[in-house]
Amino acid sequence: MKITVERNLHGEESHVYDVLRSQRFLNMEGLSKEVPFFIYHYPPALAVDVEAARDRVMTKLRSDDGLTVIDINLYDLAIKLLTDRGVWQRILDLEPTQDKYEFRETLQGMLDPHDHLAPAIREQLAENPSDMVFLTGIGEVFPFIRTHTVLENLQSVVVGKPMLAWFPGTYEFTQASGHQLRALNLSARDSYYRAKDILEQEA
Repeated sequence: MKITVERNLHGEESHVYDVLRSQRFLNMEGLSKEVPFFIYHYPPALAVDVEAARDRVMTKLRSDDGLTVIDINLYDLAIKLLTDRGVWQRILDLEPTQDKYEFRETLQGMLDPHDHLAPAIREQLAENPSDMVFLTGIGEVFPFIRTHTVLENLQSVVVGKPMLAWFPGTYEFTQASGHQLRALNLSARDSYYRAKDILEQEA
């Protein structure tokens, strides 16, 4: 029997905004020596509504609270990296002709989080000082970019400020498996225990 959990997106939007503007969040307090990474996970079917909520939250943080937010969109970043290297058109031409598993491996090599994504994000952060980081575009780059590998490689890049990943899927804890990220609610599960659920944080 499938259990459907109703989500109060309006209430969640208010909570996320209250947490993000709080001094506790901005000062990265109560982390028990963990990295200041947070996750807002949501049903993929609500992606359009969540995107609108995210835009409203970002606008309020900037206009009402005077806080700066940098939005790192992994999909846009991936296209930029491939375009800058002159291979974007080649990738578009290759996709219809190559086995999907081989194509995924090709993209994974070209967009390795350690070698390519993390350095590019480090550069963006250096050029755009901010109070916090949003990590978005996660669903669009799955499965050739996996969230847990990005987060692992950003632990030494996003420092001195908190980061919130907007994750289409589930981030759950079980005694048997620990903390698991499940992008788009598909069967693939990735272990990552260092991020905190933003909905469980105090404002």
